[in-house]
Amino acid sequence: MKFTLIAGPCAIEDREMAHHIAKEVKAICDDLDIHYIFKGSYRKANRSRLDSFTGIGDTEALEILKEIGDTYGLETITDIHESHEAALAAHYVDHLQIPAFLCRQTELLIAAGNTGKGVNIKKGQFLSPEAMKFPVEKVQSTGNKQVWACERGVSFGYSDLIVDATSVARMKELGVPVIMDCTHSVQKPNRTEGVTGGDPRLIETIALSAIATGADGFFIETHPAPHTAASDPHTMLELSKLRGILEKCMKVRKALN
Repeated sequence: MKFTLIAGPCAIEDREMAHHIAKEVKAICDDLDIHYIFKGSYRKANRSRLDSFTGIGDTEALEILKEIGDTYGLETITDIHESHEAALAAHYVDHLQIPAFLCRQTELLIAAGNTGKGVNIKKGQFLSPEAMKFPVEKVQSTGNKQVWACERGVSFGYSDLIVDATSVARMKELGVPVIMDCTHSVQKPNRTEGVTGGDPRLIETIALSAIATGADGFFIETHPAPHTAASDPHTMLELSKLRGILEKCMKVRKALN
C-alpha cells in the first residue's frame, strides 16, 4: 500500500494560499512517491472563542477545494460537523473527515458513509484505540468500506495531549488504514486566552514514531508562515520543514519493509 499524506492548511483562507501549499506539497510527494490528498477545512465549527475565524464562506471555500483538485489532479478532503453537511461537501471533495470530538455522532457517520466518499475518522481524545471499532462499523454499515482511523492524541489533564506509541498498532487490528495526525497531537488545548496552543517541535518525533509502528499515512497541517495563519497558528508545521521530515520517515518505512 502506498503511503498517504493528508496535508494542507487548517482552513481555506484564500485561493492563493491554497494553491501555493498544494503545489509545494504535491512536488514533495511526487519526489518521494507518496499519495497526496489536499486538506482544507471549508468551515471551522469548533473554535474556542466566539470571535475566532470560522471561514471565508462555505461555497467559496468548497469551490477552492474543487479547483485545487482539478488543477493539480489531487484528491481532496474537508471536515464536516453536522449530518446535513455530508451531501453538500461531497459535491466538491473526494473524502470527508470526522473531527475527533464528533467521532461518536451516529447520524454524522452514517451520512458520511452514505456519500460513498472516503471517510477519515479522527479518534476522540477520550477513546481507546479499540473503541474506534464502533465509529468504523457505523460508516461500514452503509456499505462504504473506504474508512480510515486517525490517531490524534489522548487528553492528559486539562491542557495537554499525549500520544500512546502503541495506538497505531492497536488500531490496525481493526482492519482499516491508520493515519497519524502529527499536528493536532501536539496541541495544548483549553488555554485561558481561548486560543489553542501547541509545540510543533514535536511533529517530527511523532511522525517518526508513528511510521515505525506501522502507520499507513500522516495528517499534517502546514502553512508557509504558521504564525500568520487564520486558524491553528501554534500547531501547524512550517511548510519549509515538511520535506525533511518526510524524507526521514520514508527512509524508516523503507528499512522496515
